[in-house]
Amino acid sequence: MNTTDTTRLALAEAWIAQDPDPETRVELAALVEGARAGDAEASAELADRFDSRLAFGTAGLRGAIAAGPNRMNRVLVSQAAAGLAAYLVEHAEPGASPSVVIGYDGRKNSDVFARDSAEIMAGAGVRAILLPRLLPTPVLAFAVRHLGVSAGVMVTASHNPPNDNGYKVYLGGEHHGSQIVAPADAEIAAHILHVAATSPVDRLPRAAFETAPESIVDEYVRQTAAVAVRPTTQPRVVYTALHGVGWETMSRVLEVAGFDGPALVEEQIDPDETFPTVSFPNPEEPGAMDLSFERAREVGADLVIANDPDADRLAIAIPDAAESHGYRRLTGNEVGLILGWQAAERAAAMVGDSGPNGALACSIVSSPGLEAIARAYDLDFESTLTGFKWISRAPGLVFGFEEALGYLVNPETVRDKDGISAALAFLSLTAELQSAGRTVADHLDEFIERFGCFASSQLSIRVTDLARIGEIMARLRAAPPTSVGGIRVERIEDLSDGFGDLPPSDVLRLVLDCGARVMVRPSGTEPKLKVYIDAVSDAGSVADRRAAASAAVDRLERGMRELTA
Repeated sequence: MNTTDTTRLALAEAWIAQDPDPETRVELAALVEGARAGDAEASAELADRFDSRLAFGTAGLRGAIAAGPNRMNRVLVSQAAAGLAAYLVEHAEPGASPSVVIGYDGRKNSDVFARDSAEIMAGAGVRAILLPRLLPTPVLAFAVRHLGVSAGVMVTASHNPPNDNGYKVYLGGEHHGSQIVAPADAEIAAHILHVAATSPVDRLPRAAFETAPESIVDEYVRQTAAVAVRPTTQPRVVYTALHGVGWETMSRVLEVAGFDGPALVEEQIDPDETFPTVSFPNPEEPGAMDLSFERAREVGADLVIANDPDADRLAIAIPDAAESHGYRRLTGNEVGLILGWQAAERAAAMVGDSGPNGALACSIVSSPGLEAIARAYDLDFESTLTGFKWISRAPGLVFGFEEALGYLVNPETVRDKDGISAALAFLSLTAELQSAGRTVADHLDEFIERFGCFASSQLSIRVTDLARIGEIMARLRAAPPTSVGGIRVERIEDLSDGFGDLPPSDVLRLVLDCGARVMVRPSGTEPKLKVYIDAVSDAGSVADRRAAASAAVDRLERGMRELTA
């Protein structure tokens, strides 16, 4: 056994000594025993867990639940809580006490991680408030602003695999309840590392925390219900929570807003940390909404609404006879453009002496159609880096979205994506259309008639060797293509040194003839390269525009597969 192995084993044994969780202590002890006995697999697993650490960045923490610094567990979460507490104390106004509100979803250990965080932060001198029970992420994001606290923590891994969990951080005050961005992320990370190096978590002081009153949830429900117009018709709706925490809150919002209860996908309506009916609890994944479509056929639904497990994302499906199961899930861009159009109409209805005001915002990889809407309604438009930590900070925001099923329809209530308020906004629009004898499909056609057809697609180039991603990006920079799929490239914009008002990001943007666009970036969470493709057509009939834009997307897809092979 070499020196590295010996050091790693010592680190593992020190970890076991401070770990309050018997499950992770036992499984790590078994790995240590195996490594000492010469088991190569056990040694490799220890190396994976102890040679690196889950990075605390602008997405907080997220990973599989197991022992070690490169996994999610009670030791790592305790260190994160202590580090965040130190940051809040350091940045508190003179004479003021920092405060935090903490929420959690229905995933494995979410409640345990949340209580550990509350006790440790209270022990560090931070006023710690725990939400009264498992609740959606948007309720936590709302509570940060509603309570006027210094920070918020949500324990969730959103739509990740079942054994994952995570730790998302929001800041109050001048940040208005948005997720952390630089430099706060690096400063918090430095405090966490200091705690990990100097303070075993079994010696961290703990203290009693507060439990938030139910009135916080009541107020979220009340303010969210205000997103809708009181319906004069009742669309037939199917709803699924995908084994997450969305339904209890969603049901209350629908009732207060005046909508009938939807038909439920009963197998998926209650929180279940094992996610038994889906291989991956993400409504974007193939098969995830099959039970929803089955239920929709049974009741003849006009609309299918799906939230992801922590209810910050929204998926929508509408009847479509061309689909084998009778329903088509709209893309994130389609939903975003429809909700953006609705928001622009409302902004125009509230016009003042100086004309419409406010901004529409989306991430750089989302549909350029939102900018066309903003121009048509004389609104400002903001294009941001991916993530609602950026979208939510757009000045004058009235609506924001990103193509990964995230929508912000009520920025004065929540400064994060909110799958519950977005669902209500879409349902309200569906009811208004139905009252006028129209459908969502009709409305999509009307959008194309007015703004053009914005078609989009996304490729995921998976790799086994992470170095391959860097090689592809370097090759595209060194030898930029002059055409993609036979469509001429007008220019390439490299965002690695920043671009305009955008901070530096490892993204290439290819601007092509006829308004087409290709974005290429490494995934921030998985071993893959992501390619986003957009094309637009505004010539001819609705059918002509769809055909032309789709054909351009298909050509660009084939071309990008060749370029990244």
